[in-house]
This record gives sequence, C-alpha cells and structure tokens, in this order.
Amino acid sequence: LVAKLKPQWAPPLSAADRAVTLPPLTQQLTTGTARHALTGLFNALKGKRNANVPLGHILRQLTVVVLPGLLFLLVLVTSYRAVTTVEAEAVYDIQQIGASSSSTAPSADTGGLQEPPQEDGLKEPVAEGGLQEPPSGDVQEPPGAEAPAEPAAASVAEPPAAAAASADKAPAGATTRDAPTWWWVCFAILGALVALFYLFLSFARLEIFKMLLTSFFPLMMLIISVLGSIVMGLATPTEAAAMGALGGFLLAVAYKRLTLSVLQESVFLTAKTSAMVCWLFVGSAIFSAAFALLGGQELVETWVLSMNLSKTQFLVMSQAIIFILGWPLEWTEIIVIFMPIFIPLLDNFGVDPLFFGLLVALNLQTAFLSPPVAMAAFYLKGVAPKHVTLNQIFLGMLPFMAIQVLAIVLLYQFPAIGLWLPQLLYK
Repeated sequence: LVAKLKPQWAPPLSAADRAVTLPPLTQQLTTGTARHALTGLFNALKGKRNANVPLGHILRQLTVVVLPGLLFLLVLVTSYRAVTTVEAEAVYDIQQIGASSSSTAPSADTGGLQEPPQEDGLKEPVAEGGLQEPPSGDVQEPPGAEAPAEPAAASVAEPPAAAAASADKAPAGATTRDAPTWWWVCFAILGALVALFYLFLSFARLEIFKMLLTSFFPLMMLIISVLGSIVMGLATPTEAAAMGALGGFLLAVAYKRLTLSVLQESVFLTAKTSAMVCWLFVGSAIFSAAFALLGGQELVETWVLSMNLSKTQFLVMSQAIIFILGWPLEWTEIIVIFMPIFIPLLDNFGVDPLFFGLLVALNLQTAFLSPPVAMAAFYLKGVAPKHVTLNQIFLGMLPFMAIQVLAIVLLYQFPAIGLWLPQLLYK
C-alpha cells in the first residue's frame, strides 16, 4: 500500500537493472528473451538453430525446465499414497476380567502359577446293580425349548455421531480409502501454480529461475529440513540443529566455499555462542533459584493477585513490562531470566502458555523497533550508507512497528491465528 500510494518511497529498479542477459549458447537458440522457453528448447532439439549448440547444453536447460513438474508429480504420488493407504490395525486377544476361559485355548506357558482344574464336584463310584445318580445335577430343558438367541452386536443401531464418524473411515478390511477434500484442494492450487509457471516461462524467466535454484532454494530446503523435521516429529530440536549443521556443511561444499579457515571460524563462533548461552542459562538458573528461595516469586504472585486483575488486564500489564525490557535487553535475557517469573501466573488467569509465548515473541519484535533504544535501528545503521541518518531509520521503522502492534491485536482477538496449526499437528 505504501509503494502504491507513495511510489517515490519505493522506486522500482531501472530498465538496465531489470534486463536479463542470456548465456551465449542460449542466445543462439532464441531470437529474444521473451520467447517461450519450453517450446523453444524442444524446437531446438530438432531444428537447425542448434547446429553450433552442444546437445548437452540443451538437455541441461530442459532438465531445469521440467524439474518443477517432476517435483510436483513426485509429491503428488507420494502424498496420495500416504493419505489413501489404510494401515492395518493390530488385533490383540484381550480377555475381559472375570470372563470364562472355556472358549479360549489354554496357553502353553503362562509364566505364572496356575490353579488346578476344578471338577464339578465329588462323584460317587458307580455301584453295580444299584441306583445311579444322573450325570448332571442340573435340570435340563425339554428338547423343544431353546434359549432365545441374543441379538447380534452388529445389528445394534449406531448413534448418529458414531455413524457419521464411521462414514469417513474406510470399511473394515479395506486397504485404501478416498483422498480427503483438503488434499484435492491443496493440489488443485499447487497444480494451477505449476501450470502458470510453464505458461509464462520465457527464456528471461528461465534464467531468473536458475538464479533462484542456486541462491534461494538451497537455503529454503535447509530451513524446511530443520523446521520440518521438528514439526513432523522426526527429530528433536537438538537433532534438527545437527541436520542444519550438516546442511550448511554440504552447501559450503556445493558453493566451493569450504576451506580450512572457514571451518576454523565456524567452529570458533559456534563454541563462543554456545558458551555464552550456557553461561546465560547458568546465571538464569541461579537467579531463578535464589529469587524463589528468598520469596520473590511468592511476593510477585501475591502482588499481582491482590490487584484483582482480569485476564485482559494481566496480559496488558505483562506485555507492557516485557515491551519496556526489550529496550535495554536482548531476547535471550528476557526469555531465560524474566519469563520464569510470569509463567507460574498463567494458570491463575487461565492463559494458554503457547498463546502467551506467541504474544511475547511479537511484543519483543515490536520493542526492538521502538525508540528510544530500538536495537534493530542501530544494526541497520551499521550497514546503511553514510547519508542515511538514525532519525530517518526511526521514521522508516514506525510503519512496521504499527504493523506489529496490529498483529498483536489480531492475535489476541483471534487466537486461532497462532494456535490452529500447532493444535492440528499435535492433537
């Protein structure tokens, strides 16, 4: 909106900067950068224009072009199998306590003491020529009288809720089921994006796509592998950090930047950061323990509860304190030292810890953009040109701080913005 209303505040790149230069071999395959890349490359395979262009160059360009389509098909097939395959449920032969075991075969080795089999009772010896007792002391029904059969369990009508729940599941014994609606919607949108990619793929956009493949996409895959492994439950945060380190190592090898000096600097910075964080945790643990033993936590809790605050008032007060702390301190000190003071109070006001953590994260981002300290402004000043003053940076940060405040208000009014995805993944 700002760029639309004030174009001079966000000027576009010049035509010279937006121009895309094709490689020399690719220039021989097309008459202009706006020509469609997919059809141009296929025509080059059988045309005379590629007389001086090696076939390997054309095949490499075609590989880059078809890569998004192949990736889409791979994800389509694997995810379709995942959502339509029904896993066989394990069946356990569990006998109800007190039920008769006459219908089940005795176990060969139960591993415990067993009672001796009980007989029906003492039986008198059969006396020859005398009266004999009947085989069983129970009175038997006449042959025509039979006990009414119990109704089958399957004939009992299910309640409407149970019937609706069972309708979405695959029938018993089935190995596949229909794909859910959300899967069709997601891949319809993804398929439309892939179709638009090929529809507007010119030679100029192909070069930009190749730039993204060597710059942005490797970093994106690294982020997805680290955060995605945590979200999907494949790794703990520590193991995900190890995956990130391995990914960074492989990227350094791919970009041919892995040297002994780079490796030494990486190890040194990692040890320095880890030592700083570890000492910070040591100090925070000592502070929290001393604060609790001296009655500080009880004093704070009594003071807050004595004010008879509502849930909204407590959130506003806590966020205001954290906002002020965000001026002189960094987020690590606030999270490790001051958050343990607020967390025990959440149960008294019925605040979800995850929701409170999201509010704190947005609040700290706002505090880092807010004068008079605004650490982000000083970071930006260190890399900005000399003619850019600190006051100009402060003025430029105000719209973004307003966006952060709006985000906090929206999150408070609609908590599902931040809680829907975690509840969906971990329910």
